[in-house]
Amino acid sequence: MSSHPDTGTADDGHRQAENADSTVLSAIKSLAHEQSDATDFDTAEPEHVILLSVDALRADHLGCHGYHRDVSPTIDHLATAGIQFSRAYSPSSHTREAVPALLSGQYPSTATTDRFRRNTQTIGHLLQGTTARSAGIHSNPFVSEGFGFGDGFDHFDDDMLVGGHWLTALAQRAVDKLRNRHYARAETITDRGIEFLRSQAVEGGRPTFTWLHYMDVHGPYEPPAEFRRRYVADRVTDAEAARLYKRAIAEPDSLTEREQQLLVDLYDAEIRYLDANIGRLLDELSRLGIRDETLILLTADHGEAFGERGYYEHPRFLPHELTHVPLIATGAGIHSREAIRAPVSTLDVAPTVADVFGVEYDGPGKSLAATTDQPDPYRVVFAQARGEGEDTGIHRYAGYRAGGVAYAEVDTETDERVFDAGVQLTLKARLDAHIDTDGYIGATDAGQSEARDVGQTENEGAEDDVAHRLRALGYVE
Repeated sequence: MSSHPDTGTADDGHRQAENADSTVLSAIKSLAHEQSDATDFDTAEPEHVILLSVDALRADHLGCHGYHRDVSPTIDHLATAGIQFSRAYSPSSHTREAVPALLSGQYPSTATTDRFRRNTQTIGHLLQGTTARSAGIHSNPFVSEGFGFGDGFDHFDDDMLVGGHWLTALAQRAVDKLRNRHYARAETITDRGIEFLRSQAVEGGRPTFTWLHYMDVHGPYEPPAEFRRRYVADRVTDAEAARLYKRAIAEPDSLTEREQQLLVDLYDAEIRYLDANIGRLLDELSRLGIRDETLILLTADHGEAFGERGYYEHPRFLPHELTHVPLIATGAGIHSREAIRAPVSTLDVAPTVADVFGVEYDGPGKSLAATTDQPDPYRVVFAQARGEGEDTGIHRYAGYRAGGVAYAEVDTETDERVFDAGVQLTLKARLDAHIDTDGYIGATDAGQSEARDVGQTENEGAEDDVAHRLRALGYVE
């Protein structure tokens, strides 16, 4: 079995075991005081819901999570004005599993096939048959129409040639190539979202669900010059930044401390740029006259590593820096309160949206409104990641709770399970049970057929376009 960079040494494990009971008891006692008699999250109030997901945004690079740099004033304000779930975890460490889980409220083992095609219903499907109009707007090829993710949405713009507005996408792609841009920047995603809301929420008078997925924080980190100058002392071209990012992934040991800091500086500049555009989105909602009617949910699909465990970017491991993500609810139906420290998952977004629009949801997620009313200090949330390359036969799991975390690797050929040293016995048992009941048991033939049919009908002849995007983002050579 492969080594597991998420775990520490054996001595570390013994020390964890010695302190585990007192740590967990202390954490749970502290969380027990979070319950509130007031209703701080009323799902009956919102007319519209906007889900803002940010690719590769780790929680601890935001001011509301204690970051030392002022990179996120708008997001920090949303956290103060709303409800921040400070122990939120993604169910995976990379987009191909994390976003499908976010959109469906199902673990990756259920949400996608082995080929990472959509394998279950998303929020778009849940809202069919209601008066609400739904939109998905982004430029990540892994959750594009070609992988089946446009199905269910009334409006879907993935910025690909096979997407909804192909003329717009074509023109945008031409401009992107000239500017060395390989995804739609935050201005573009925001503009497209506002146009949808103007046509449906304002002019059409309909309730809406709008999912905007921002790629700007994802590497290679190439922030606009105005924001780069705030954090980067030396002049760095986009081409140089891209080369450094790719070298960090391929040869992590070759980076100097200065180069490592440069990556962090560029990453922070991207966050500040994104934050400014979220501020612009809020201003536009006010101009449209719907801000007070709109619930905003802000989160990330996963985090990002900067050499903490010997790797960069977001490979398929499950440490906190890759799975601990921001999760904020603000706007209509929300009354400001102290941060909720009980563990939650981004799987909880789908049942929250279902609550707002009065539709049924069946899955492992729990509505954030219910958590706000009664935080569960004993809850364990899980994450999963399929291995890749030489680790293709390995499936990784993690269980997070207040005061503890457990990791496991499973060899899919032998079912051998290896848990990290020093893990608390009760948490190990919970994680073991999760592996038994919700592990990667394989997608159903029906699910694979459905997703494959979607891919063939919607994406036939577009593989080159998808491959170009993936190469540009550093996923493939």
